[in-house]
Amino acid sequence: MSETSHEFFSWDNSTIYFVMTDRFVDGDPSNNHSYGRELDRYGNPYPDYKSKVGTFHGGDLKGLTQKLNEGYFTDLGVNAIWITSPFEQIHGWVGGLNFRHYAYHGYYALDYTEVDKNMGTKEDLKTFIDTAHEKGIRVIFDVVLNHPGYLNMKDMAEYGYGELINDWQSYYYDQPESSAHYDTYDDYIGYTSSWLWGNWWGPDWIRTSPQAPGYDAGGNTDLTLTLSNLPDFKTESTKEVGLPAILAAKWDNNKEDQEMAELNAFFSRTGKPRTPANYLIKWVTDWVREYGVDGFRCDTAKHVDLHVWKSLKEEAVAALREWKANNPDKKLDDLDFWMTGEVWGHGVYRSNYFDNGFNSIINFTFQDIPGNMYSLKSVYSDYASQINGDDTFNVLSYISSHDTSLFDRNNLFNAGTALLLAPGGVQIFYGDETARQPDYSLPWDQPTRTDMNWNSINHDVLSHWQKIGQFRNRHPAIGAGTHMLLSDTPHVFSRSYNKNGMNDRVIVAIGASGSTTISVSGVFPDGTEVMDFYTGNKAVVQNGKVTLNAHANKVML
Repeated sequence: MSETSHEFFSWDNSTIYFVMTDRFVDGDPSNNHSYGRELDRYGNPYPDYKSKVGTFHGGDLKGLTQKLNEGYFTDLGVNAIWITSPFEQIHGWVGGLNFRHYAYHGYYALDYTEVDKNMGTKEDLKTFIDTAHEKGIRVIFDVVLNHPGYLNMKDMAEYGYGELINDWQSYYYDQPESSAHYDTYDDYIGYTSSWLWGNWWGPDWIRTSPQAPGYDAGGNTDLTLTLSNLPDFKTESTKEVGLPAILAAKWDNNKEDQEMAELNAFFSRTGKPRTPANYLIKWVTDWVREYGVDGFRCDTAKHVDLHVWKSLKEEAVAALREWKANNPDKKLDDLDFWMTGEVWGHGVYRSNYFDNGFNSIINFTFQDIPGNMYSLKSVYSDYASQINGDDTFNVLSYISSHDTSLFDRNNLFNAGTALLLAPGGVQIFYGDETARQPDYSLPWDQPTRTDMNWNSINHDVLSHWQKIGQFRNRHPAIGAGTHMLLSDTPHVFSRSYNKNGMNDRVIVAIGASGSTTISVSGVFPDGTEVMDFYTGNKAVVQNGKVTLNAHANKVML
């Protein structure tokens, strides 16, 4: 229940939609086989490539823009969209667990200066971000500074690094997918020539596992691990380096001249040393300066030195301020750049990440909470007192993710209620709101990454999430307000927010049934007309109380 609704944004009340772009909407089928992906050696598409576990399925930036224009995100109350990294990924596949594993998810970068062609063009990206901003929605990039993509046969052949065993093409193009195991894949790669392997990123840029000739092996600390045998950027290194050999081979003369001029200007302006981390910082913040990206979700944050994150934040803040100054007609507000991070296992507490650039850290402890709705009383009270009492500290809670699991698809009404009414920022994983099903026949973390279920949406679940999502978006008190428990049965609480010129008050009931009388004394004075946003029913406060009929879903807003 509320007295009024407001158009107001605070990152502390953000509702962030995390979309794996490739699995969402195919807005431009012409780009589905960019760089020869899922084509045989003669340029013919493999059959049923969209149904295979580790391939690109076609989702792209044009598809996201299409859904923006249809109002899908607005109807859900979303005020920020987190997209998987749009940067150019490794071109070829690597061995999975008997499947061809492409970088459809955006975590195997090759070139941070280009948009991956499967995602679209730079113009497509600009259109997507501009359209999102026109709808009042911010855009967050997933960025990975810990590692680039795996070595892979296609890039090795194209850019001349490493050693390919004779007849590698017969394996890469002609063998059945069941033979695409990482152990078999590695049988076609040699590790003897430090000269040939020097044509990859170079030993001053990365450490490797398996250990390539001339490179350092992965270590056993958070900063030196080669996670899942991915090459590890030496982000902690203080040694100055030149352009990686693979990018020098990839770029034509004009591109290299342009990039080197920009790099020289960056290092001259900032006075920073030419370390691997600072190259990466320059490249990813260029997108902020050029397109007005609003925030980053930083992958594998604990595997990168904290000073790097702090430096990234400083450069991103400067870049967004510059973009807003140059684009006053496009900016949504004067808020600074925002960063959240993935620190595996992190919960609701203030760590030193918040002193090193992060506004928020992903909350790994919330995922199972909606399975026990009785715990919400203590959880909400605890979260609100910790988070909203400190302006330098927030979390991003979720119920499903690409790396863990999808929440119980039979309990998404409760899950939507619990998540969208939680204090702090919240993240919707694509398809949580539509009951997108996992595929547990798939290996590893692939079951959570199925295609968006546009043809099998659970409309009752979607309607529930839309109502609560819109209410949350209109009321900063939900995520950012002071919390007060008013009743145990049903669970009734108030939230109030009075900052930055905004005064917002709400009362929420969870577990209400039929005609329900709620004490609102101290929140809404007698004579105030309030509305249950879930049903649209209205009532006037009398004697400090209000009576309304609850919806069958047992939520009153």
